[in-house]
Amino acid sequence: MSFDELLHYLRLGGFTIVVILLSSVLAIGVAVERVIALWGVGAKTRELGQLIARHLLRGEVAAARSAADRSTTLSADLFRAGFDRATRSTGPNLDAAVERERVQLLLKMRRGLWILGTIGATAPFVGLFGTVWGIMRSFKDLGLDVESGGTGGSAAVMSGISEALIATAVGIIVAVEAVVLFNIFQARLARMSAELRLIAEEFVELLREAAPNGKLPAPTPSDSQPPTNPS
Repeated sequence: MSFDELLHYLRLGGFTIVVILLSSVLAIGVAVERVIALWGVGAKTRELGQLIARHLLRGEVAAARSAADRSTTLSADLFRAGFDRATRSTGPNLDAAVERERVQLLLKMRRGLWILGTIGATAPFVGLFGTVWGIMRSFKDLGLDVESGGTGGSAAVMSGISEALIATAVGIIVAVEAVVLFNIFQARLARMSAELRLIAEEFVELLREAAPNGKLPAPTPSDSQPPTNPS
């Protein structure tokens, strides 16, 4: 199929093709934005968790807190929340505080994915609407042909119907694209969620071990530094 033929079929699809193609561009844009936002988050979280764990195992609470404060990764807030809560108490509220931050982190990582799911679910129906509209137009043309003295044969509508089906075909293609991207991100985030849970549970256990009196000492101004700018 030549480029001119492709443009011809897209024009025949009408405004529904425009909607579907814009949805495709939006889906790709969301996917690219999420890839950039989540790039390296898992590895950086593991590295930060291991660094903090080593400090806590050696009893270096100030160094562990400083590592969390200096980090610019998304998961750093989870560790900061744990340290802040542990300065007041390492009781059940510590688990709740860390778990809240973990859930908030996952919500941030899932941001925008609903767009992919919505496009995947609705694009075929938008294409189907375009096809139905094209078929209605073809039968209208058939009626006009009969009124003007034409034969009203099937040839008068078959070409229009076949061309109208392009809207459904494009809708299905865009839906497949969006669903595949959505499932890829969902699988990746499910794995990251499990890793974050394990890291958070280990972090809470180490905080309790580092606070024999039931809470950590309050930080001093020299214990932390402002976060560095991301490179």
